[in-house]
Amino acid sequence: MHITSTMRRLGMAAITLVTTATAALGIATPPAAAAPVRDPILFVHGWQGGAWNWDYMWGRFLAAGYPAKELARFSYDSSQSNTDIALEVKAQVDALRAKTGAAKVDIITHSMGGLNSRWYLKNLDGLGFVDDWVSIGGPNHGTEVANGCADASCVEMRPGSAFLAELNSGDETPGLVNYGTWWSPCDEIINPDQSTILSGATNTQTLCPGHLTLLSSSTVFEGVRDFVK
Repeated sequence: MHITSTMRRLGMAAITLVTTATAALGIATPPAAAAPVRDPILFVHGWQGGAWNWDYMWGRFLAAGYPAKELARFSYDSSQSNTDIALEVKAQVDALRAKTGAAKVDIITHSMGGLNSRWYLKNLDGLGFVDDWVSIGGPNHGTEVANGCADASCVEMRPGSAFLAELNSGDETPGLVNYGTWWSPCDEIINPDQSTILSGATNTQTLCPGHLTLLSSSTVFEGVRDFVK
Protein backbone atom coordinates (compact mmCIF):
# COMPACT_ATOMS: atom_id res chain seq x y z
CA MET A 1 0.00 0.00 0.00
CA HIS A 2 2.79 2.39 0.90
CA ILE A 3 4.60 1.77 -2.41
CA THR A 4 1.38 2.27 -4.42
CA SER A 5 0.62 5.56 -2.60
CA THR A 6 4.16 6.78 -3.19
CA MET A 7 4.00 5.94 -6.90
CA ARG A 8 0.68 7.73 -7.20
CA ARG A 9 2.15 10.86 -5.63
CA LEU A 10 5.16 10.69 -7.94
CA GLY A 11 2.87 10.30 -10.94
CA MET A 12 0.82 13.35 -9.96
CA ALA A 13 3.98 15.33 -9.45
CA ALA A 14 5.18 14.35 -12.93
CA ILE A 15 1.89 15.44 -14.49
CA THR A 16 2.11 18.77 -12.66
CA LEU A 17 5.64 19.33 -13.94
CA VAL A 18 4.62 18.57 -17.54
CA THR A 19 1.60 20.88 -17.30
CA THR A 20 3.72 23.69 -15.83
CA ALA A 21 6.41 23.27 -18.51
CA THR A 22 3.80 23.31 -21.30
CA ALA A 23 2.23 26.48 -19.93
CA ALA A 24 5.64 28.07 -19.65
CA LEU A 25 6.41 27.17 -23.24
CA GLY A 26 3.11 28.67 -24.31
CA ILE A 27 3.88 31.94 -22.57
CA ALA A 28 7.34 32.02 -24.11
CA THR A 29 5.99 31.65 -27.66
CA PRO A 30 6.54 34.99 -29.43
CA PRO A 31 3.36 36.78 -30.55
CA ALA A 32 2.50 37.05 -34.24
CA ALA A 33 4.43 39.85 -35.96
CA ALA A 34 2.50 43.11 -36.15
CA ALA A 35 1.56 44.37 -39.58
CA PRO A 36 4.03 46.98 -40.87
CA VAL A 37 2.93 50.54 -40.21
CA ARG A 38 2.84 52.79 -43.27
CA ASP A 39 3.88 56.41 -43.08
CA PRO A 40 1.02 58.93 -43.15
CA ILE A 41 0.93 61.12 -46.25
CA LEU A 42 0.90 64.89 -46.63
CA PHE A 43 -0.24 66.18 -50.05
CA VAL A 44 1.07 69.61 -51.17
CA HIS A 45 -0.56 71.32 -54.17
CA GLY A 46 0.99 73.76 -56.61
CA TRP A 47 0.58 77.34 -57.82
CA GLN A 48 -3.06 78.54 -57.82
CA GLY A 49 -4.15 75.06 -56.76
CA GLY A 50 -5.85 73.83 -53.63
CA ALA A 51 -6.57 70.79 -51.50
CA TRP A 52 -9.15 69.70 -54.10
CA ASN A 53 -6.35 68.94 -56.56
CA TRP A 54 -5.86 65.71 -54.63
CA ASP A 55 -9.43 64.38 -54.82
CA TYR A 56 -8.51 61.54 -57.19
CA MET A 57 -5.37 60.40 -55.39
CA TRP A 58 -7.02 60.86 -52.01
CA GLY A 59 -9.79 58.49 -53.02
CA ARG A 60 -7.36 55.98 -54.47
CA PHE A 61 -5.24 55.93 -51.32
CA LEU A 62 -8.37 55.40 -49.21
CA ALA A 63 -9.35 52.50 -51.48
CA ALA A 64 -5.81 51.12 -51.06
CA GLY A 65 -6.38 50.82 -47.32
CA TYR A 66 -5.05 54.09 -45.91
CA PRO A 67 -7.21 55.42 -43.04
CA ALA A 68 -8.43 58.98 -43.59
CA LYS A 69 -6.63 60.10 -40.41
CA GLU A 70 -3.31 59.17 -42.04
CA LEU A 71 -3.89 61.42 -45.06
CA ALA A 72 -3.61 65.22 -44.91
CA ARG A 73 -4.03 68.01 -47.46
CA PHE A 74 -4.32 71.75 -47.12
CA SER A 75 -4.66 74.92 -49.18
CA TYR A 76 -2.25 77.85 -49.05
CA ASP A 77 -1.79 81.26 -50.64
CA SER A 78 0.41 80.40 -53.62
CA SER A 79 1.30 84.01 -54.41
CA GLN A 80 3.67 84.28 -51.45
CA SER A 81 7.30 83.19 -51.41
CA ASN A 82 8.00 79.50 -51.29
CA THR A 83 10.12 80.12 -48.22
CA ASP A 84 6.96 81.26 -46.40
CA ILE A 85 4.92 78.35 -47.74
CA ALA A 86 7.65 76.01 -46.47
CA LEU A 87 6.79 77.15 -42.94
CA GLU A 88 3.21 76.01 -43.56
CA VAL A 89 4.48 72.67 -44.84
CA LYS A 90 6.49 72.29 -41.64
CA ALA A 91 3.41 73.02 -39.52
CA GLN A 92 1.39 70.47 -41.49
CA VAL A 93 4.07 67.78 -41.06
CA ASP A 94 4.27 68.48 -37.32
CA ALA A 95 0.48 68.30 -36.99
CA LEU A 96 0.23 65.04 -38.95
CA ARG A 97 2.97 63.43 -36.87
CA ALA A 98 1.29 64.55 -33.65
CA LYS A 99 -2.10 63.28 -34.84
CA THR A 100 -0.86 59.84 -35.88
CA GLY A 101 2.09 59.30 -33.56
CA ALA A 102 4.28 58.59 -36.60
CA ALA A 103 7.99 59.34 -36.49
CA LYS A 104 8.04 60.24 -40.19
CA VAL A 105 5.61 61.11 -42.96
CA ASP A 106 5.64 60.84 -46.74
CA ILE A 107 5.14 64.00 -48.81
CA ILE A 108 3.51 63.88 -52.25
CA THR A 109 3.62 67.14 -54.20
CA HIS A 110 2.38 68.59 -57.45
CA SER A 111 4.03 71.38 -59.42
CA MET A 112 5.29 74.21 -57.18
CA GLY A 113 4.53 72.11 -54.09
CA GLY A 114 7.79 70.35 -54.85
CA LEU A 115 9.75 73.57 -54.33
CA ASN A 116 8.39 74.71 -50.98
CA SER A 117 8.48 71.17 -49.57
CA ARG A 118 12.10 70.77 -50.68
CA TRP A 119 12.90 74.07 -48.97
CA TYR A 120 11.35 72.64 -45.81
CA LEU A 121 13.50 69.51 -46.12
CA LYS A 122 16.73 71.36 -46.77
CA ASN A 123 16.41 74.51 -44.67
CA LEU A 124 13.82 73.86 -41.94
CA ASP A 125 15.19 70.62 -40.50
CA GLY A 126 12.67 68.45 -42.30
CA LEU A 127 15.08 65.71 -43.34
CA GLY A 128 14.60 63.78 -40.10
CA PHE A 129 10.82 63.72 -40.36
CA VAL A 130 10.23 62.63 -43.95
CA ASP A 131 10.68 59.12 -45.33
CA ASP A 132 9.54 59.38 -48.98
CA TRP A 133 9.16 62.57 -51.03
CA VAL A 134 7.46 62.76 -54.43
CA SER A 135 7.41 65.53 -57.04
CA ILE A 136 4.76 65.23 -59.77
CA GLY A 137 5.32 67.72 -62.58
CA GLY A 138 7.53 69.90 -60.40
CA PRO A 139 9.48 72.91 -61.76
CA ASN A 140 12.54 71.79 -59.83
CA HIS A 141 14.86 73.65 -62.21
CA GLY A 142 12.37 76.31 -63.22
CA THR A 143 9.82 76.76 -65.98
CA GLU A 144 9.72 79.39 -68.69
CA VAL A 145 5.97 79.72 -68.14
CA ALA A 146 6.78 81.58 -64.91
CA ASN A 147 8.25 84.42 -66.98
CA GLY A 148 4.67 85.51 -67.64
CA CYS A 149 3.57 86.07 -64.03
CA ALA A 150 4.85 88.35 -61.30
CA ASP A 151 3.88 86.75 -57.98
CA ALA A 152 6.77 86.24 -55.57
CA SER A 153 6.45 82.49 -56.09
CA CYS A 154 6.40 82.88 -59.88
CA VAL A 155 9.62 84.88 -59.84
CA GLU A 156 11.16 82.05 -57.82
CA MET A 157 10.05 79.51 -60.45
CA ARG A 158 11.83 81.28 -63.30
CA PRO A 159 14.87 79.40 -64.62
CA GLY A 160 18.02 80.79 -63.04
CA SER A 161 16.23 82.49 -60.12
CA ALA A 162 18.16 83.13 -56.93
CA PHE A 163 15.68 80.92 -55.06
CA LEU A 164 16.29 77.93 -57.34
CA ALA A 165 20.03 78.49 -57.31
CA GLU A 166 20.03 78.23 -53.52
CA LEU A 167 17.57 75.32 -53.41
CA ASN A 168 19.56 73.28 -55.93
CA SER A 169 23.03 74.15 -54.66
CA GLY A 170 25.12 71.24 -53.49
CA ASP A 171 23.16 68.01 -53.13
CA GLU A 172 19.75 68.23 -54.83
CA THR A 173 18.46 65.28 -52.79
CA PRO A 174 20.05 65.59 -49.34
CA GLY A 175 19.70 63.32 -46.35
CA LEU A 176 18.24 59.82 -46.15
CA VAL A 177 14.91 60.79 -47.72
CA ASN A 178 13.78 58.59 -50.62
CA TYR A 179 13.21 61.04 -53.51
CA GLY A 180 11.04 60.29 -56.55
CA THR A 181 9.82 62.39 -59.48
CA TRP A 182 7.24 61.88 -62.21
CA TRP A 183 7.38 64.03 -65.34
CA SER A 184 5.63 64.13 -68.71
CA PRO A 185 6.96 65.10 -72.15
CA CYS A 186 3.50 66.57 -72.79
CA ASP A 187 3.45 68.84 -69.75
CA GLU A 188 2.37 72.24 -71.06
CA ILE A 189 3.29 74.09 -67.86
CA ILE A 190 6.74 72.72 -67.08
CA ASN A 191 9.07 73.95 -69.81
CA PRO A 192 11.51 72.37 -70.35
CA ASP A 193 9.70 69.15 -69.44
CA GLN A 194 12.77 67.57 -67.87
CA SER A 195 13.02 70.37 -65.31
CA THR A 196 11.35 68.01 -62.83
CA ILE A 197 14.26 65.56 -62.83
CA LEU A 198 16.51 65.69 -59.75
CA SER A 199 20.00 64.28 -59.38
CA GLY A 200 19.89 61.43 -56.87
CA ALA A 201 16.15 60.80 -57.23
CA THR A 202 14.23 57.97 -58.89
CA ASN A 203 12.99 59.86 -61.97
CA THR A 204 10.05 58.39 -63.92
CA GLN A 205 8.88 59.55 -67.33
CA THR A 206 5.14 59.06 -67.88
CA LEU A 207 3.51 58.45 -71.25
CA CYS A 208 1.95 61.81 -72.14
CA PRO A 209 -0.47 63.35 -69.63
CA GLY A 210 -0.75 67.11 -69.28
CA HIS A 211 0.18 69.06 -66.17
CA LEU A 212 -3.10 68.61 -64.28
CA THR A 213 -3.87 65.25 -65.85
CA LEU A 214 -0.82 63.87 -64.05
CA LEU A 215 -2.94 64.03 -60.88
CA SER A 216 -5.74 61.88 -62.29
CA SER A 217 -3.57 59.32 -64.07
CA SER A 218 -4.01 55.78 -62.76
CA THR A 219 -0.51 54.96 -63.98
CA VAL A 220 1.01 57.82 -61.99
CA PHE A 221 -1.03 56.93 -58.91
CA GLU A 222 0.03 53.29 -59.03
CA GLY A 223 3.68 54.27 -59.41
CA VAL A 224 3.50 56.75 -56.54
CA ARG A 225 1.59 54.29 -54.34
CA ASP A 226 4.24 51.63 -54.84
CA PHE A 227 7.01 54.17 -54.25
CA VAL A 228 5.77 55.29 -50.85
CA LYS A 229 4.47 52.01 -49.44
